[in-house]
Amino acid sequence: MFEEIINYLERIDPVWAALLATTFTWFVTAAGASFVFFFKTMNRAVLDGMLGFTGGVMVAASYWSLLAPAIEMSKGEGFQKVLPAAVGFLLGALFLFALDKTLPHLHINFQETEGMKSPWQRTTLLVLAITLHNIPEGLAVGVLFGGVAAGIPEASIAGAVTLAIGIGIQNFPEGIAVSMPLRRMGMSRRKSFMYGQSSALVEPIAGVLGAVAVTFFTPILPYALAFAAGAMIFVVVEEVIPETQQDKNTDIATLGFIGGFIVMMSLDVALG
Repeated sequence: MFEEIINYLERIDPVWAALLATTFTWFVTAAGASFVFFFKTMNRAVLDGMLGFTGGVMVAASYWSLLAPAIEMSKGEGFQKVLPAAVGFLLGALFLFALDKTLPHLHINFQETEGMKSPWQRTTLLVLAITLHNIPEGLAVGVLFGGVAAGIPEASIAGAVTLAIGIGIQNFPEGIAVSMPLRRMGMSRRKSFMYGQSSALVEPIAGVLGAVAVTFFTPILPYALAFAAGAMIFVVVEEVIPETQQDKNTDIATLGFIGGFIVMMSLDVALG
């Protein structure tokens, strides 16, 4: 099945392939959000374990799928070889830092708000918080497909698809993490689902933009890969991990993180 997907994506335009891959990651988010039709609440320990798993996948993907290829495809030796990855990583983190400080959003615990003050409803602010998570994820998949279009040897369809699968897996609990709190607040199942799945709609957009940018500006690929990695690590450290520490489920969240890291690392090495 995996080989059939690879063969198909190799025959079509890489930008179109990026759109298909990131649409898949959105679909998995929607699948997670659909749990709201069957359950009104979810045990907090389970949710923290899922969020920990999400963080583990994102950290593993940042290295195995993004930083390592970025360093490998950079020219030169020593500090010269690592410079594009270091610069891109820093810029990605600063980009998310700027969004975090300016875009109003609400944490999953419904207690902490960040960004500029806004009259928007808490539901909108929560969706924006998860949307921040999804921007670098869609971008990461897109730039890999863009690298394939540019003919970069270190970029492969298999690697891009593997990353999309890993991100899709960790998007499942993200969909739950948005829809379930909204349902618990008294929102209808349908509206809770719609808000939950909409948080990942930014991924196809970011994916296509990343693929197009790298296709036209091939030299930026190492920077773009590291940029996506920096943005993802910022999200994990600033948003995901602190969220799992709100209750007394730190061990569960930590084990979830370890599990997510192992799954993504295994996928990347075995399939990528």
